[in-house]
Amino acid sequence: MDENTIVVLEGDETGQELLEEALRVLVPDVIGIELEFPRFDLSLENRRATQNRVVHEAAAAVRERGLGLKAATITPEQAGDVGTPNRILREEIGGRVIVRTGRRIPGIAPLGGVHAPISVVRMAVGDAYGAKEWREGDGEDEAAFRTERIERRICRSVAEFAFRLAERTSARVFGGPKYTVSPVYEGMLKEEMDAAAVRHPDVTYQPQLIDATFALLLSSSGDPLVIPALNRDGDILSDLVLPLFGSIAGSESLIVAFGEDYVPTVVLAEAAHGTAPALQGKNVANPMAMILAGAALLSYLRGGEAASRAIREACLEAVAEGTRTADLGGHSATSEFTDEVIRRVRQKLEIWSAL
Repeated sequence: MDENTIVVLEGDETGQELLEEALRVLVPDVIGIELEFPRFDLSLENRRATQNRVVHEAAAAVRERGLGLKAATITPEQAGDVGTPNRILREEIGGRVIVRTGRRIPGIAPLGGVHAPISVVRMAVGDAYGAKEWREGDGEDEAAFRTERIERRICRSVAEFAFRLAERTSARVFGGPKYTVSPVYEGMLKEEMDAAAVRHPDVTYQPQLIDATFALLLSSSGDPLVIPALNRDGDILSDLVLPLFGSIAGSESLIVAFGEDYVPTVVLAEAAHGTAPALQGKNVANPMAMILAGAALLSYLRGGEAASRAIREACLEAVAEGTRTADLGGHSATSEFTDEVIRRVRQKLEIWSAL
């Protein structure tokens, strides 16, 4: 990874506005790190004007530099249009794993017994997505078929990343695929989870079938959880897990590619939310998820961990002490929330350096 570069992928509507707020936090006089931010315009207008050439150029830059920060973008619904840039980016950076983390926001009531952070680590490619599909027969005898595929290297990437993440965050590795019903297909991920558990004996490992995982999430408590999952299972799990915390404002999403020994070589970060067109230009949207996405990238830079932690703590402390946007029951403007985060980050880093 380039030690001083984060590639910026601009987006649409409120997504772009919140990206600019996140970049305000990542300047040298706030985090004490000099960074370069080459920018690519991935707005719908420019993707159409370039017939997605800009998306391919952005993917090449992220792959070369190693870190990218992406704003939310519009996906047009019309057939034959430019579609989503996410598939192109995911494929061309070699993304194997998607990580989405839900966490409790102070003052926001979670659902069920959820308290500690939950990270869903899912396959970024393969499985039900991209499967070959066809139908045979007519009338009531018509049958639909689908050929799905997963690869051991992807299963190993998911399992190894999950256990390393659990190691760093003192979390439990929890859940898994329906390996009893599908021992050959889904069992491949379970085999890699079991093998990773042997390589990481200090991590608490509690495998569960996917249906039990959903049920038990509603009463989970105690340690943070990391849940390895197939692509489709993980997609559905993410859509359940993040809202369990009462808001997705504290949730970032990462796409990760790996080199030798499954060490991350490329990380593309974004907020878990969309473009929120109704909020555009009103200075009321919550920038926290985009700011946390930027903080996540700093943790992959040498010397960036302190700044990453300071940003995460500053966001949650700001909310806890009353600086809240409307979605969290407050009255603070978007820019006011960012200003407060910046103030707290500077203060934290100054105190930590003195100690």
